[in-house]
Amino acid sequence: MELKAYNFRELLLKGNSRSYTDFVADIVDKRPELVSELWEIYLSMEEPVSRRAAWIIDTTSETKPDWVIPFLPRLIEKLPFFGHDGLKRHALRMIARLPFAKDTEGILLDIAFNWLSVPTESVAVKMYCMQILYRLSATEPDILQELYDTIEFQMADGTPGFRGIGSKMMRDIDRDIMRRKMV
Repeated sequence: MELKAYNFRELLLKGNSRSYTDFVADIVDKRPELVSELWEIYLSMEEPVSRRAAWIIDTTSETKPDWVIPFLPRLIEKLPFFGHDGLKRHALRMIARLPFAKDTEGILLDIAFNWLSVPTESVAVKMYCMQILYRLSATEPDILQELYDTIEFQMADGTPGFRGIGSKMMRDIDRDIMRRKMV
């Protein structure tokens, strides 16, 4: 197959399965010059092509974090404008596991608390928000209690998935608070 014969945007629109995502990711792996184009499509917030680009970037970032790290500041800057759950979920998943710049912590703190507090946000978005906030607590320990309270407030009305994730996070926060008091 001649890769140059494909319009990359059209290629993204041809399928929406994990196997197709892996197929396109393999093309990008063979042609790393497409990484920037993939990011441009993702950050254009044009449905559904942006969401499909996000999935490919997220998937490949597990083994190629260097494809994401240079773009993280721009991704974090765009976060408040993401409306679709898929765009949010993939962005937050990458941010939760990769190093982010100190100067983006304020934006992340605001967005993560806001999205965590919205009753209609998906469990996945809330879970990644919790993980990001917990990571931020390493440098801002005062947010631990607020994170705990925010989770606890939503437990009664939360889905079973949220309650499971929330309970685990609350246990981690309890342990962390106790450990910090002992030091």
